[in-house]
Amino acid sequence: MINATTKFDPCAEANLQKRADLSGLGNIAEKVLSGTRLDHDDGMQLYQTDELHTVGALANYVREKLNGDRTYFNVNQHVNYTNLCNKFCDFCSFDRQPGQKGAYQMTPEQAAQKIREQLDEPVTEVHIVGGVWPRLPYEYYLELLRAVKQARPSIHIKAFTMVEIDQIQKVAKKPLETVLEELREAGLDSCPGGGAEIFSDRVHQEGYDKKISGDEWLAMARDVHLAGLRSNCTMLHGHVETLEERVDHLERLRRLQDKTGGFQAYIPLSFHPANNEWSHLPGPTALDELREIAIGRLMLDNIQHIKAYWILMDIPIAQLALSFGADDVDGTVVEEKIYHDAGATTPQEVQREDLIDWIREAGRIPIERDTLYGVVWSGEAQAQEN
Repeated sequence: MINATTKFDPCAEANLQKRADLSGLGNIAEKVLSGTRLDHDDGMQLYQTDELHTVGALANYVREKLNGDRTYFNVNQHVNYTNLCNKFCDFCSFDRQPGQKGAYQMTPEQAAQKIREQLDEPVTEVHIVGGVWPRLPYEYYLELLRAVKQARPSIHIKAFTMVEIDQIQKVAKKPLETVLEELREAGLDSCPGGGAEIFSDRVHQEGYDKKISGDEWLAMARDVHLAGLRSNCTMLHGHVETLEERVDHLERLRRLQDKTGGFQAYIPLSFHPANNEWSHLPGPTALDELREIAIGRLMLDNIQHIKAYWILMDIPIAQLALSFGADDVDGTVVEEKIYHDAGATTPQEVQREDLIDWIREAGRIPIERDTLYGVVWSGEAQAQEN
């Protein structure tokens, strides 16, 4: 459990309990207000209730207990180094095969050029992920990290999902401990949270059986954390998974966090159905996205931050999510490919000032952070003056 940083008026807590009682969620509110961990049955009840506003109010209570009105963002950019991939995931719209229209693979120098193009911007982080392509040699990944770091030595490199780390180790033919050490020496600073999808073996077999399993993803994340690297964690929701499988996924993330403490933020990722094998599915609604944010905040009591990733939801929904448990909106991004190939209609990038304005419009205090949640700039002083 994370220690709370904000104290609430007992009257406000009593009103929240009363509201939950009337909504049939009184048992969950008692646990939330007392700081007691929610269990599997509680998670199922949160998914099944029609009282979404009450779920959101409970999540907002936890959000404000942990982070107050502070809402984090960073100035970052994305580099998707290749879309060549041999995993053939049914939900993916990004992957290509050699010779297929739109297929590409960046050289390390081309990736470094992407970094140099943003040198006039106060970028503190680059998010580097790509497809899984066995023909990329181990040295490619090391050179990629070195080239990016050389282009901007101060930048924090958040790179390679657990799925990519698995592939990198295979081509390296070295112990994972050695691979992680060499990646860090080349410039790796932390890892993103993608590739987890849903940990269910059933869904894994149905939709992405060539990718590492849920157990393997968790084992890799454990080893990455034990090597001293922080990461995020995710869940891809709104496709063929059941509510039971969502709750199980959250519980397994929570158990690993109890052991390692290595997850910085949780990001629920909305399935986008355009241009993939699951395009017949409707995908999640805005209300589904808000529910996932709220339940993530309530179930993951040992992860400090919940992110409303604006790139995959409409910006007004991301703003609303800041009252449903989220305290982070990600960053400026710059040229995101994976979700836009799947039909995302949000902008490719936003300006730092836009993020600040969005957060303030939502009634929150903007805090510019670095990747490890160190404060780069704070809007708290201005909020206090107002």
